[in-house]
Amino acid sequence: MESEISFPDHFPIPETDEELLSQCRVETFRSGGKGGQHQNKTESGVRLVHEPTGITVASRAERSQHRNKAIALDRLRDKLEKRNQRPKTRRPTKVPKPEREKRIADKKRRGRVKELRKKPLAERDD
Repeated sequence: MESEISFPDHFPIPETDEELLSQCRVETFRSGGKGGQHQNKTESGVRLVHEPTGITVASRAERSQHRNKAIALDRLRDKLEKRNQRPKTRRPTKVPKPEREKRIADKKRRGRVKELRKKPLAERDD
């Protein structure tokens, strides 16, 4: 009855930024937004593609490519950590006895109300 859910393998996260960067493809792009002529000349946006897992993160918040790369590395670490966490197994819970009794009482009440909406036996056409 228990179905096996396949989770991706645990991926070890490198300790240093250099090791993590060596596993990534780094792409730079013009980030757009405010900045006038400056935005058209510098490629300060950074996109990191983690080759082993295929996870992609990007940052274009700062004007500096180096700061954007640091932000993207932090985001990548967060995503890798989230990917490595396994969800807790869900266990079905029982409905408490008072709740079951309440449901049965409601059901009986609805039945009585429905019974009152019917025509009396003498007026019914059978």
